Amino acid sequence: MLLTPPQHSHTQPTTTMTTQPDIPMRQRVEEYISNLQDEIVSALEKLDPNAPAFKRDSWLRAQGGRGQSCVFAVPVPPPGVAPQETVLEKGGVNISVVHGMLPPPAIKQMRADHSSIPDIQSSVPFFAAGISLVIHPRNPHAPTVHANYRYFEITEPATEAEQAAGKPGKLIAWWFGGGCDLTPSYLYEDDAEHFHRTIKSACDAHGAAVYPAFKKWCDEYFFIPHRSEARGIGGIFFDDLSEEPHKRFAADGADGAAARPKTAEEIFAFVKAAGDAFVPSYIPILERRVRTPSTEHERRWQLLRRGRYVEFNLIYDRGTKFGLMTPGARIESILMSLPETARWEYMSELGTDPESREGKLIEVLKTPREWV
Repeated sequence: MLLTPPQHSHTQPTTTMTTQPDIPMRQRVEEYISNLQDEIVSALEKLDPNAPAFKRDSWLRAQGGRGQSCVFAVPVPPPGVAPQETVLEKGGVNISVVHGMLPPPAIKQMRADHSSIPDIQSSVPFFAAGISLVIHPRNPHAPTVHANYRYFEITEPATEAEQAAGKPGKLIAWWFGGGCDLTPSYLYEDDAEHFHRTIKSACDAHGAAVYPAFKKWCDEYFFIPHRSEARGIGGIFFDDLSEEPHKRFAADGADGAAARPKTAEEIFAFVKAAGDAFVPSYIPILERRVRTPSTEHERRWQLLRRGRYVEFNLIYDRGTKFGLMTPGARIESILMSLPETARWEYMSELGTDPESREGKLIEVLKTPREWV
């Protein structure tokens, strides 16, 4: 069942984008994620006009590159003053555009997924650009959401002529990655169906195999082994998507070659469709749930679920681990994904009764469902 927004409908964002193929992909990706960041932050700010605006924090990377973190948080009030009630409790919509030199050990690791990369024994230039967001609403009935879309390339060192023209060296390899997923504390099947249906619609225009493959990958990736449960109810997840054969598409290179985007232009078009689907997939859910009456019991359960979110991000998430190990990384932006408040209880009884609302969520987290 499609979710009907309570106030107004949401159409696909109209992100303006330069499409001339002679413009380098790195420039086009940078332009797209900058515009998408603005659109998502604007949509979230319009939802709660009396709340503090997102803090816009532009930064430069000493080793090369830049970024902008747009972070939401409510200022800590003076003693005796109640905190401001807001739709969001914490959130961030960040972009980064970085470049530098990639050392041989990192190149060797990447060759496992990219056969076109030669056995390079010296550092080579790299470029990476992406948008990453996490939104933690205040109301226990409103789900947390995460999305990330990124582009990566490595090139040969630029020749003198290329340097003089301000151009990068010859492209060695490139790929896209990303995805989005929903993490509710309380299960509303309408929300799950709306979120997945909107994402699937964006995927289906770019190949019948895309949504099934990336939905399955999402269920597998956002899994907490030591808890034997998923972090949330999924969405899509993909990585290393390029013109090379991909292990997630069994028929890739054979009769199923048209089942997924393969060229740089096709993959970039898919990534833009997925990114543009974020606002219509999530904002209607947020609008519907943020004013649902809630209890202290439900808040306690929400904080326990946020504890699971922290466990996954700090123990298993590849992006977080990679970021924390990267020299010159901006730690505040990496840890932006963590909730402001979380809770752990020893042998908590919440979620153990299969007939309770908490237990019904746990059932879905342990056995992922096909929502559309």
